[in-house]
Amino acid sequence: MTTLLIVDDEKMIRHGLKAMIEREFPSMYSIALAGNGEEALELFRREPRDIIITDIRMPVMDGFALLESLAKLTAGREGPAVVILSGYDDFEYAKNAIRHRVKDYLLKPIRRDELFEVLSRIGREQQERESTARRQAQETQDFRRELRAARLRGLLMREESAPTAEQQEELAALAAPFTLAVLAGYYADGTRMKPEEVQALAERLAGPLERRFLEVLADWEGKLVLVGGSKEQLLVLPKLAEAKERKSLRIGISRTAGHAGEFRTCYEEACRALKYTFLSPQAGFMDVADTLTGRLSFPVPEAELRKLLNMLGTDRGKEIRQLLGRIFHIEQLPNLDLSYVEQVARSINERVLDEVFRMHGEASVEVLKQYRMAGNMYNYRHFHDYYRALEHLLLTVNDYIIGIRSAHTEHADMEKALQYIEENYARPLNMAMVSNHVSLSYSYFSEAFKVYTGESFVVYLKKVRIRHAKELLQGNTIKLNAVSAAVGFENSKQFARVFKEMEGISPGEYRTKHLLEQSASRVRGGQP
Repeated sequence: MTTLLIVDDEKMIRHGLKAMIEREFPSMYSIALAGNGEEALELFRREPRDIIITDIRMPVMDGFALLESLAKLTAGREGPAVVILSGYDDFEYAKNAIRHRVKDYLLKPIRRDELFEVLSRIGREQQERESTARRQAQETQDFRRELRAARLRGLLMREESAPTAEQQEELAALAAPFTLAVLAGYYADGTRMKPEEVQALAERLAGPLERRFLEVLADWEGKLVLVGGSKEQLLVLPKLAEAKERKSLRIGISRTAGHAGEFRTCYEEACRALKYTFLSPQAGFMDVADTLTGRLSFPVPEAELRKLLNMLGTDRGKEIRQLLGRIFHIEQLPNLDLSYVEQVARSINERVLDEVFRMHGEASVEVLKQYRMAGNMYNYRHFHDYYRALEHLLLTVNDYIIGIRSAHTEHADMEKALQYIEENYARPLNMAMVSNHVSLSYSYFSEAFKVYTGESFVVYLKKVRIRHAKELLQGNTIKLNAVSAAVGFENSKQFARVFKEMEGISPGEYRTKHLLEQSASRVRGGQP
């Protein structure tokens, strides 16, 4: 409610103005009355007023003396909005009052519309000032919060260097004891949320975080960091997430620190705890205390990794799955030390998958795409997601190697078949004879031969025979019938038909054409 003081030595005017204002603006103003400047000044000292409406000519202390006293009383801060009342004879005199920060002046007798307009304008101006002040205060608060968060974020990245003076200042303001929590959020496809998205998710569970926790900031990796006064305060979040089945939120919690100098250590502990939530899809949060003792670790299983490499490219998919489970000690997963899991994942990349691509060359785009994803287990929300992707990748690589080996074997078989055709084209040759020679089934050989040569067996054999026939026809020492028999055709009629089909002319025409070209060549060369 806006406070207002009416100062006038005429009682009827004082009370008339009060009644007029209260009727027009019900419940908007708290109005006090004074009969002269001295009385008004005393009231203002006891309770400052937002607006003062004052006459100029009054006994004891006039309006200008009141303004002078108010200016001294409110020096250095915002004073009240002043409206001067003046008679007609004092009008020019009243205008000089502007230098006393007077908002407006009203000529007696007071007109209702003029009074209400002045009060409305003063109200609007006050609202604008208050809005500006609130905005500036909020901007200052936001800037201070961002500056503090930036300094604390710098401490999270600090290694051995001592904190700066500004960081020491922020640490000194950090109340101990305190506990840190590091939060990460994931979408259904495993994509990690941005810090502001994680904060929005957490606030849907627990309300505004900045009211609940000492500090709220994002680290350099995009995780949300909360600082709470106690571990119990931070445990509220995972309990709410569990109750509302918000499985997308993962939380790691540090021990409780006794002094501000442990800020960085607590952050590292919370990050460690957060990483351990990766091992179990049921673990929405992890306390660092549960990660420090009782964890199982083993030497890197060199022999098993070698077996895995050797098995790839064989028809042993089931055994590959079983071996992968033994390498990771899947049955003991909840109790494993995370460093062992990380080391095994890295070893599979370097000693198995990289070695496969080194030996066999780059795989298909689809295989390489899977490898880029499964090459970092933290591309996945949980270990089980990573494990399934890795298992699928290994079986895909297994098929890839089988395909390469089959292609090499098939290549050798086809080369052997072509060599056999080249050596036996003059015989009564058919596809059954050639497929038996290379020990492949008739139907498989038919398809493989066409893929390898781009032609059917019959067409390929015809081309081989016609090629050799052309070599014989280029001489003039062998009869056409003899050429037909020499290249494996059943009779000269079939030979002539196939030759013309492929060359466009008959065997005899081909021989004549070649002999003429040969004779013309000798003439051009000056030979007899």
